[in-house]
Amino acid sequence: MMNQFMILAVLLPLRMCYTAYSQQESDVFPVTYLNVSKDLDLQRLLVEWDVVKSAHDAELAISFEIQVCRTDEATTVWTEFQNVTLDKLGKPLHWTWDSDIPLECMSHAVRIRSKAKTSKIWSQWSLWESLPGLDTSNRSGPQIFPKEKILAEGSDITLCCIGGKGRTIKEFSVFPAVDVFKHTNSQVRLLTVENLSHDKGSNIHVYCFDEDKRSHEAAFFVGKPPDTPKDFSCQTQDMKRVTCTWRDQETYLYGENSPQYTLSKTSSQKTALCKATCSKQCSCSWNIGQQRIWNVTVTVENPLGKKTATDVFDVDHRLYPTAPFQVWEDCTDTEMTLHWNYENNEIELFCQTEVLQPDGKVELHNSSVADSRRITVRGLQPYTEYTARVRCGAAKHFWRWSAWSHPLTTRTKEGTPSGKLDIWREITPVLGGRNVTLFWKQTPSFQANGKIISYEVTLKKIEDGSQPESISFSSVYNSTRIFIDNHSYRISIMAKNNANVSLPSVLIISRATGTEELKEGQVNGTDDGIFISWEPRSIYNSYIIDWCNFPRLQPCDLQWKRFGPNTSSAVISSAAFVPGVRYKFGIYGSVANRASLLEKKIGYLRELHESELCKYTIENPEEKRYTVKHLMPNTKYKVVVKAFTGGGETPIVNFRYIDTPYNSNMLYFVFLLVIVPALVAAICHWKMKWVKECCCPVIPSPNKSKVLSFKEFKTDSEKVMKINDCLPDMLAMDSNDEAHKLHPVTWSPLSSTPTEDKIDGHNSSWIYPSENVARDFPPTPTPQTHTCFENFAYSSPLEAESGPYQIPETLEAGKTNQAVVLYQPQCYIDIFHEDTASTTTETGERKNSLKYISQTDTCWLGGRV
Repeated sequence: MMNQFMILAVLLPLRMCYTAYSQQESDVFPVTYLNVSKDLDLQRLLVEWDVVKSAHDAELAISFEIQVCRTDEATTVWTEFQNVTLDKLGKPLHWTWDSDIPLECMSHAVRIRSKAKTSKIWSQWSLWESLPGLDTSNRSGPQIFPKEKILAEGSDITLCCIGGKGRTIKEFSVFPAVDVFKHTNSQVRLLTVENLSHDKGSNIHVYCFDEDKRSHEAAFFVGKPPDTPKDFSCQTQDMKRVTCTWRDQETYLYGENSPQYTLSKTSSQKTALCKATCSKQCSCSWNIGQQRIWNVTVTVENPLGKKTATDVFDVDHRLYPTAPFQVWEDCTDTEMTLHWNYENNEIELFCQTEVLQPDGKVELHNSSVADSRRITVRGLQPYTEYTARVRCGAAKHFWRWSAWSHPLTTRTKEGTPSGKLDIWREITPVLGGRNVTLFWKQTPSFQANGKIISYEVTLKKIEDGSQPESISFSSVYNSTRIFIDNHSYRISIMAKNNANVSLPSVLIISRATGTEELKEGQVNGTDDGIFISWEPRSIYNSYIIDWCNFPRLQPCDLQWKRFGPNTSSAVISSAAFVPGVRYKFGIYGSVANRASLLEKKIGYLRELHESELCKYTIENPEEKRYTVKHLMPNTKYKVVVKAFTGGGETPIVNFRYIDTPYNSNMLYFVFLLVIVPALVAAICHWKMKWVKECCCPVIPSPNKSKVLSFKEFKTDSEKVMKINDCLPDMLAMDSNDEAHKLHPVTWSPLSSTPTEDKIDGHNSSWIYPSENVARDFPPTPTPQTHTCFENFAYSSPLEAESGPYQIPETLEAGKTNQAVVLYQPQCYIDIFHEDTASTTTETGERKNSLKYISQTDTCWLGGRV
């Protein structure tokens, strides 16, 4: 009994488990149908499947697990779960998957299994449903996938190259070079380009080569999908035709791939209202007829996408008038009235005027009356140029201003000059009265309000009440000189334009009286000018300082400056002030238009030891060039050009500074005077011995002697000194026996040939000439016989063959002491025979008158050549 109970205890749980398992088995619904296709344009797998009909009838909630793999990869490339509630219609289920590589590159396979929501057991996997790629085809050459297409900027793309059947891909590359990731097997190569960008090229080219050097290439364009059209709005100018505008956009795609715009009613986008045109801005226009309310849509589309923008408007509220035209004006001296026309007279407009002031400021003036075609601008300056333009907008339902009209430039008329001239005078006492030079200038507060045509000067004597005299001067003058006597005078000056004259500036010149000479005070220059101070007096309501810009010239360019009653010092500055020039300043006090000299000052901007001012007058007013000569090199000069007329000179505004260059001729002179002699002296010092031998040899070389430089002295290749009246540097006394051995030669001044003569019984001796004693040989009309000896030092070596003038006996005698004969300084010398010699006194005189001649000089018939 006990055993049966134990058996039942074991079998009962097993029975319960079996029952539960059997129940679960009945809740499993395997996939009964599976089909896989592909969309190559979208590179997408299309999966369709179904389960048993009972699952549909029960309207079960079922989960499906879908897996995708590639035939050449060992792992699943994608897994996804789909939860579906079935219906009784029994329609198949669908799922899509976008591939990250072209589907042509390799085969893909899909399988599915299911599990009811109430069950914990998955069904068996369906069989793999394969979709073959082109890697299994029998292609003969390589091919790139996907085929050419438009690529979006910022996206990634994977490309593949499939080789022919049994062929290996050797190279797969992209141009221009970009960052890529490559995956390779023997027949298929993959290449991934990430983050495509147009700035690396508007298109990329892909090249593929196999082992047989067969190739394939493809091009892909990179661009942007269109954005929503910007600034899209519609308006009308004539209430008959509406124009919509928007900004064009850059997608980096051109030609047939560029953005295409379509404008249509929002309610019927298939029908276009007009054809859009784009340059910097896109526009599209159509006739509106009687319709006033519009709802329009603009669509922009390119191969990468499509966007739209919509505008709803009432035509009456979108009026954009055309610009006014035919603008003209009427002017006074302070007002300007503008007139204009516009095209559509049926539309009520109000307008606005823009006036450009001379200082660059812009003023806007609105018309106060609707539909008015004129506007008056007031508060203008006389004789001033203004530029104005007009624009208009709808008086009712204002939308926007029209474009501006063409600008109109005009000038207001002349008005009365405002303010007074600043006047001054210079008084010079002369015989019988005074010369008064009047000066005038326009102050900053003076406004000519037109073109000044003249200056009116009025002169009136105060004492006797005589009639005033008036003189008119052309506007080119700013000064004049008049003569007055010693009485008091009232002088007034006014500026005149075509409208009127200014208020008079009055100057009273007091009666001439003897005045005490004022002592000149010293003033000092500063960095800003010349500082001047004076002692203030309470009786004066203003002070004047005058000075000459060019004290050394006439006219001196008189200048003046006014100061208030509370001022007692000032810094006078002028562009004409230069260092080294002494300037004189006069300080005047003025009250009731009478000026009195109070103090005199004198000083420099900066003192110099040497400064010079030169002035050149150019008489021809047409001349535009002038050359200033004789300037110093390496010197700084200040130059200014002033115009002058009979009324005076223009004031100096500023100087031009000029630096003259170094004098190159002076450098050359220094070079020749210093450098070259120093160089020659250095060379001579370095080659002192050589220079001494060349210039002052102990025994001069016959080849360098001037004596032997004449053709008639040359015999064959030898140089022989011709016998003539030549004097030696020194003489040596020899014995009479040696002298007797020499053959005397007789020389006749009247004959050019020497002859031998006997010397028997003749006592000859050497003559020693006194140092620094001149020798004169008076001319002799009769032939004279002289005895001369040849200097063998100038002849050929002793071993050489004798020349025609050599004497055998002399050569023999020379053999005894050859060195002495060759190097002893000798020259031809005359020994007078006793029968032809002069007296002892004459001989002594001749002896004392012997003249020294260097051996290197040439002697010729008693003189030097």
